[in-house]
Amino acid sequence: MARKKTFEAQLHALEEVVAKLENNELTLEQSLEEYKKGINLIKDCNKILENAQVEIASLTKDVYND
Repeated sequence: MARKKTFEAQLHALEEVVAKLENNELTLEQSLEEYKKGINLIKDCNKILENAQVEIASLTKDVYND
């Protein structure tokens, strides 16, 4: 089974995509592919953050209900 990438790994990959796009050495097609990759990484990061937020809310609720 494949391991899920950590938030930090996803963020690092996103930073690499941004650096490539800012470098201005890619073709239009390459830029488009990197942009798509970046969008997917953003979605993955947002999902990880949403899950963490839900878990924190649940833990906080448990503390105040005990």
